[in-house]
Amino acid sequence: MTDFTVRPARAADMAAVHAMLQPYVDRRILLGKDLVVLYEATQEFLVAVDEHDTVIGCGALHVMWEDLGEVRTLLVSDEWLHRGVGRRLVEALEVVARELGVTRLFCLTFETAFFARRGFTEIGEHVVSPDVYSQLVRSPDEGIAEFLDLAHVKPNTLGNTRMLKHLT
Repeated sequence: MTDFTVRPARAADMAAVHAMLQPYVDRRILLGKDLVVLYEATQEFLVAVDEHDTVIGCGALHVMWEDLGEVRTLLVSDEWLHRGVGRRLVEALEVVARELGVTRLFCLTFETAFFARRGFTEIGEHVVSPDVYSQLVRSPDEGIAEFLDLAHVKPNTLGNTRMLKHLT
């Protein structure tokens, strides 16, 4: 149980991602996502799979603006924790971000030490200009609402830390 691969997600992987996500939703660590929403976002996801092609971790890159993306739904199954799966997923998501021209990555997390080791730093609330804010606030996406720290998502974000990384 030491070998794994990171690859783009397939639609067939999303039920496993949903199952991995649910315990974190129940504990209010991550926002819940309906299975249909996960299927619609398949192309945003990378998955880590073991030698049997079983999903053992996942992460998504959601482009929020011209230069800004968010690392979302970063999960690793309990039996694969501390084996480099999360690190490899974040590194692979950074590659995708650079390919898309994204120069800043945002995350909202309880795992501040993990993200700090990857070059993320804690930030305040003003990450985008007022003009960009006025555009982002129109998005129906709950993750963008979290990013903007809008009141209707505050119960889901209590205790989370906003972090940002500038990609080089």
